[in-house]
Parts: sequence; structure tokens; C-alpha cells
Amino acid sequence: MIAIDNKLISSSVIEEQFVCDLQHCEGGCCEDGDAGAPIEVWEKHEIDRYLEVVKPYMTVEGIAEIERQGNYVYDEEFGWVTPTINGGICAYGYRDNNNIIKCSFEQAYNDNKIGWKKPVSCHLFPIRIDQSKRNSKMEFVNYEPRPDLCSAACSLGKKLKIPAYKFLKEAIIRKYGADFYDTLDAVAQKIQADKDSPNQ
Repeated sequence: MIAIDNKLISSSVIEEQFVCDLQHCEGGCCEDGDAGAPIEVWEKHEIDRYLEVVKPYMTVEGIAEIERQGNYVYDEEFGWVTPTINGGICAYGYRDNNNIIKCSFEQAYNDNKIGWKKPVSCHLFPIRIDQSKRNSKMEFVNYEPRPDLCSAACSLGKKLKIPAYKFLKEAIIRKYGADFYDTLDAVAQKIQADKDSPNQ
């Protein structure tokens, strides 16, 4: 484990290699799970703020679900999450012409129509953040790819030799800031240098 401020980061975050391979997984993380995407309390306001702009990107089924369930729902295990369609795909997801699931919020963001990209939890995947039950200020930052769904991404990461934390640089900075990322990067480089040292 790596300790930075009040975060305990699994060594796998810097040691494992990962690059999303959408041609193989087809964005399956947007429909494969026990609930919708976890959202932080402040993100509820972003969803409410931009929903009307985002609706044209959504499917008819997705719009029907948010009208039935609400813009977000509370899950006993995961807290606030996005609604899903029949327990599957996120209500804000849609399939493009290549059958790849995309996020309506992210597409609207990419089209410069809104100022919020998507839930941070989605952006960080396969990094998952859990809060300590003993210390409310402590967070655990873990690397948790899904064995079958993410196998192609793990293979591509190894092929390109890109550590998970570097692939997720934008998301990590979005969550914790540039100083945190720079510290994590420095620790990763020090660990790698120690491994490469002839004295090891």
C-alpha cells in the first residue's frame, strides 16, 4: 500500500498495466454491475443542471427510466447511483453505430454543450474508491478490473506498457488534484528505479 495524505493506494494501481479496449469490451462496464454508477452528492446537482441538454443523446428507454425512478437512486450498498434499465445498462448510456456503449453526458461534454464530463466513478474505472468505516477521512484506492470484461484492456496495457495510474491520469487529477497525481507518479518512479537498480 502507498499512503498519500489520507489515502491508502493499492500498489496494483501503479504496478498493473491497463488501457481500455472498447473494440473488445464494447463499454460493458456501463451495464455490467450490481447497481448503477456511484455518484457523489455534488454530482447530483450536475445531473440535474444538465439533464435537459443531455436528453437528446439518451435512448427512449433511458428517458423513461429516469422519469420513473428519478435522475438518481439510492442504493443501500453503494449510496447514490445512476438509474439502470431493467438492472442492466445505465439509463444515461446508449450504443453507437459500432455497438459500443457511450455516456450521454460525456458525449454532450465532448460536443462542448455542458461543463461536466460524467460521474467520477466512471472516469476512474477500474480504480474503485472506498471510504474507511473506522475513519471517515480515510479512503482506500483500489485497482479492480473485472476479470472477463477487462481482460482485453489488461492485455493492451501490457502490450503498450502503460500503468493503470498513467492511463487514468485525467480522472485521478479530476478526483484528487494535480499535486496528488504528481506525488503518486514520483512514488511509482522511485519504486521502479529501486526495482531496476543492480543492487536489488
